[in-house]
Amino acid sequence: MASIGLKVIRRLMNVAESISPPIAGRAAFELFRRTPAPRAMTAGEKRAVERAADFMAEARHHRIRTSAGCLAVHEFRPGQGRSAGSVLVIHGWRSRTEYMRSLIEGYRLAGFRVVSLDLPGHGGSLGRRLDMAKAVEAAHVAGQWFGPFEAVVGHSFGGAVAVNAVAGSIKRFEPLAAARLVLIAAPSSMPRLFRQFGSHVRLGPAGYRALERRVEQVTGTELRHFDNAGLLSGMPVPTLVIHAEDDREVPETEARAMAGAGAHVRLFWANGLGHRRILSDAGVVAEAVGFVADRREPARLH
Repeated sequence: MASIGLKVIRRLMNVAESISPPIAGRAAFELFRRTPAPRAMTAGEKRAVERAADFMAEARHHRIRTSAGCLAVHEFRPGQGRSAGSVLVIHGWRSRTEYMRSLIEGYRLAGFRVVSLDLPGHGGSLGRRLDMAKAVEAAHVAGQWFGPFEAVVGHSFGGAVAVNAVAGSIKRFEPLAAARLVLIAAPSSMPRLFRQFGSHVRLGPAGYRALERRVEQVTGTELRHFDNAGLLSGMPVPTLVIHAEDDREVPETEARAMAGAGAHVRLFWANGLGHRRILSDAGVVAEAVGFVADRREPARLH
C-alpha cells in the first residue's frame, strides 16, 4: 500500500500535469534529484559512519568548490613505498565514502593512492540536489586535482557516473582520464530508472515527455543517451562489471547489457551478496583490486 506521502505526491503530479505538463515535468525532476536530508540516516547508517571514524581520520580531507557548492574529497595515501598510481572511488545514491571502506583499503594495500568523492548532497559535501551533470562535474573536478587515474571505481549510481565521466557525455566537461573502469552493482540504463520513477509517482505521458526535456535542459544531453551499455560500446576502456543476480535494486539484466558492449568488458558474478553487502565482500574486493593492480581480466561468466 502506498504511503500517505506518496499518495499526496501522486495527486499533486496529476493536478500539475492537468494544468501544465512542463510544470509537472519540472516538479518530477526536482523530486527525482532531491537528496536525502543530512539527518535522515538510519540507526544502521549512523553506526557504520561511527565505526569508520578511525579509518576516515587516516585520510587527507579536501574541500573543493563546484557549482553545487563545496565538494568533500578524501585522499587515502598508500603505505610506504612507491605509489602504483591513483584510483578514484565514487559511491552510490544515499551513500558516502565511509561505506566504500573495504574497497578503499584494498586499493591502498595494493599500493594505490585512493581518492574518494562525497557526491553533492552526500557525506561531507553540501547541496540537496544531485543529477548526472552535478555528479560528472564532481568527478571532473577530482580529475583536475588528482588525476589521471589508473581506474575509476563506482558503486550503483556511482558506476553510472564513472561511465558518463569517462565517456564525456556531459558536453561541457572533458572526458575523465582513466585507464580502467570497475562498475559494482551499477545500472546501465538511466532512461529505465526515469521510467520507473515516472510510473511510481503516476506521471502521465505528457508529463514524462516534459521530464525528459528538463533532463536535457539541465545536462545538455538527451536522456536516451545516458545508457552505459551504449557508451561502453563506443569507448574501448577495459571494464570490469561486478554484479549479484539477487540484487533487488539493480536487476542483473543491467549487468548483462553492459557485458554485451564488447570484448573489453568483463562480467564477474558475486551472487548472494545483493546490492550493498557486495561492497564489503573479500572476494569482490580481490577481483576489483586485481583487475587494476594485476591487469587481470576475469573470465566472462554470462
